[in-house]
Amino acid sequence: MNLLPCRECRQSVSPHARSCPHCGAPFPARQNWDGWGFEWKSAAHYFGYPLIHMAVGRNASGQIRVAKGIIAIGQFAVGLITIAQFGIGFLFGFGQFIFGFAAVAQFAAGIYFALGQFAFGYIAVAQIAVGYYARCQIGIAEHLWSAGFRDPEAVHFFRNLANRFNL
Repeated sequence: MNLLPCRECRQSVSPHARSCPHCGAPFPARQNWDGWGFEWKSAAHYFGYPLIHMAVGRNASGQIRVAKGIIAIGQFAVGLITIAQFGIGFLFGFGQFIFGFAAVAQFAAGIYFALGQFAFGYIAVAQIAVGYYARCQIGIAEHLWSAGFRDPEAVHFFRNLANRFNL
């Protein structure tokens, strides 16, 4: 078997090596390897950020690819609107662990509104919630509507909210 030079340290490695035994570079025989995963940015940019940035995986240096754009989509993402496993959506975020002005996630932390299994926000709707207004199974709030407690102000607030959106 012919050995090839590692793209990082230039020492000889197997063409099938998953990492260099000398420097640890992933897939060292691939001279043009740019990591694993996917990354795409739209051509349109606003305020120096792409309109849409999608990114998952790791780059050639092994660093996590983070989507950063007006609309950011990825495993890790930061944007005005974010769809991610872990993300910050300054206006809105959707995913598993999300922080933002409004957040919909398994673990949602929203400055104004949070919806999820665990939610923290001014208005929190969740199985377990913390907020000023909270509709939940278990929660802590100034105005709480839960399985065990029914604050009339919270009931009025959430019924008005549901009527406003025809729910």
